[in-house]
Amino acid sequence: MDNTTDYSAPPLPESPAGLPEADVARQAASRSRRAFIIGGVAALAGVGGWRWLLTRPADEGTPWPFRRVLDANGRLSQAYFRETRLAPTFPKSMATFRQNGNIGLKDSFVTADWRMRVQAYAPAGAPARVQEFTIDDIKALPRVDMTTELKCIEGWSIKVNWVGARFSDFLEKYPLATANGKEARYVSLVTPDEKYYVGLDLSNAVHPQTLLCYEMNGQPLTGPHGAPLRLVTPLKYGIKHLKRIGTIAFVDERPADFWAEQGYDWDSGH
Repeated sequence: MDNTTDYSAPPLPESPAGLPEADVARQAASRSRRAFIIGGVAALAGVGGWRWLLTRPADEGTPWPFRRVLDANGRLSQAYFRETRLAPTFPKSMATFRQNGNIGLKDSFVTADWRMRVQAYAPAGAPARVQEFTIDDIKALPRVDMTTELKCIEGWSIKVNWVGARFSDFLEKYPLATANGKEARYVSLVTPDEKYYVGLDLSNAVHPQTLLCYEMNGQPLTGPHGAPLRLVTPLKYGIKHLKRIGTIAFVDERPADFWAEQGYDWDSGH
């Protein structure tokens, strides 16, 4: 049996009754030309459409059609969010290390001198308050140990074991997100050098798996991983897991976010 594939041109279709083969050939050629023209027009439309998208006026640094898609993704993520929806957890034995990103970590830094400054929520009429915390203050809160998947917006992911205090436990002991019977809508977190910053909805910050983290894979945090204290929020991509918390502020307006300013989705949930 001959299994050789024949890559030669296909034969002309059989002539319908009464139609000369020359006419069949002309019809076949006409169909080929139409297909070529349609394909070419589609390709040009694709190129033209892409150029059109890239030349649209910017909205927060991104051509507005892309910004509309990102905003829609953010709304979908927010609609899907539930305090009872938990990220999957894994055996601690599956945890691995990977270091990625050093924005906000480049300046010389003495861990022993670290203090976390928290700007309390101050709606109209409430006095401004700033309180400082040491790493021992955070470690005095109930200890939480969990192994979750850290997902990068670039497409890779790893399992990581985290140890720290729930953000919600921190706020229960230090009610800095409320004042005059009102509650802040957002949380801003910034590195000590103010070069990296993220924003969260307060509802995401008090999710039971959002941690103020001081250990990773059984060891105290190292400098490249955000020592002495970092944010962990498993329902968000890694760009939200701010390393080395310097300042936290509770506010009503959506705070600045480093990667949102580069064109990414502000919510960055998955």
